[in-house]
Amino acid sequence: MDIRAQVSMVFHLDKCIGCHTCSIACKNIWTDRKGTEYMWWNNVETKPGTGYPTTWEDQSKYKGGWVKDGNKLKLRLQGRTEGLGNIFFNPNLPTIDDYYEPWTYQYDELFNAPEGDDQPTARPISLITGKPIDIEAGPNWDDDLGGSPVYAANDVNLEQLSDEERAQLNEVERLVFFYLPRICNHCLNPACVGACPSGAIYKRGEDGIVLISQEKCRAWRMCVSGCPYKKTYYNWATGKSEKCILCYPRLETGQAPACFHSCVGRIRYLGLVLYDADRIEEVALAEDNDLVAAYRSMIQDPFDPLIIAAAKKNGITDQQIFAAQNSPSYKFMKKWGLALPIHPEFRTIPMLWYVPPMLPVLGKMKDGKYDSATPEGLGEMLNSLEKARIPVRYMASIFSAGNEEVVREVYRKQIAVRLFKRSQRVRDISAADAQEAMRIGRTTPEECEAIFNLTSLPTMEERFVIPEMGREEAIEQSLDPYTHKPAAGFGYRTAPARRW
Repeated sequence: MDIRAQVSMVFHLDKCIGCHTCSIACKNIWTDRKGTEYMWWNNVETKPGTGYPTTWEDQSKYKGGWVKDGNKLKLRLQGRTEGLGNIFFNPNLPTIDDYYEPWTYQYDELFNAPEGDDQPTARPISLITGKPIDIEAGPNWDDDLGGSPVYAANDVNLEQLSDEERAQLNEVERLVFFYLPRICNHCLNPACVGACPSGAIYKRGEDGIVLISQEKCRAWRMCVSGCPYKKTYYNWATGKSEKCILCYPRLETGQAPACFHSCVGRIRYLGLVLYDADRIEEVALAEDNDLVAAYRSMIQDPFDPLIIAAAKKNGITDQQIFAAQNSPSYKFMKKWGLALPIHPEFRTIPMLWYVPPMLPVLGKMKDGKYDSATPEGLGEMLNSLEKARIPVRYMASIFSAGNEEVVREVYRKQIAVRLFKRSQRVRDISAADAQEAMRIGRTTPEECEAIFNLTSLPTMEERFVIPEMGREEAIEQSLDPYTHKPAAGFGYRTAPARRW
């Protein structure tokens, strides 16, 4: 048993309002430099939609993640022999068109335009070439299902649906979408680490954050192709790869990452979990239908004396164990079983999990009024999954490698919590019906109350349980923080430069 600590995250999608405040907070701190114009370490996508970069979930195109090769794992991208042959030519890289060509505007044409009858305009200018461009894509081009028959129709997860289900999704009365914020998952079995020929990518021992050494990086860009979530980017100005660092300078001072702290919907939770590193390969080799259960089995009980002893043997401190015992991530991921990993079939064992959004049921006309909020009877309420505007099969394609029953279990518990609180506050659900809902959802009044409090009424300290990281020296003691800030977090103290 090799017990290690891992910073883990949970995003509650039912609370995301798609405001992109998280993306802007990250952009202003980390990717406002030359060469990072197209990078969005945090981005918010609309689902159904193709995402950013376009159709990033289609690994037949991008070759990211791991696949089973008998009783072993191998990179989908290539083996060692192919890696050596492709080291100067990476055929599976996303192009700038898969992202978008970043742009600004000729603002001087607004301020310096001569007096005339025409309204002056600011033309879009490419940040790469400096020439005028036509804007054809962006970091959330599917925003709120804009142009969904053209763009969202190419969502690879829709391939699992029947033609009838796909047609129904475009009907006005069924039309619905939800937001999917994404950052680096800081996986337990990261494909970017396995794909890097120079060994520049590594997991920090104390908290499992995945980082890229800017001194070791040789710009082979295998990490970009190897990451199935496309959360590693290439900086064309420095010739180095970069990615989300989970704001570890903030974590080391007890602060939540910028995107977490700025989140308007308060959808984000961060905490420590303890896991058994000896089981990584075994868990990643599980069958698709068993992946979610296998991933959950990796996470260990932080109250178990044997786990605590094994953790201390590996140097995990009492403060970290205490943080793991109070971790909101542990509760959502393991204790309550409400959170699910994104695309577990990529077999990277991501440590960013999601609570799926509640799917609104089909509306109907009743007594001349449109009614979707009050299905007739408890049975209709509990069976609303089959009448949801987005099929469960679609959600299973994203969050459970196609295992629909796992998704249904999550929704049954969510519905039970909703009915339990509704019976208390609105009182249009009887106590007997609420009890039956909890029986079907496999939960209890105490658990429903705890889920409700952490979902709807959490304090900052409950959402972000950040342990002391044990760093002996802060950057402020050796460098001017204002000078260091623009390049902080990349593992170097001198500006990176090309070697050729």
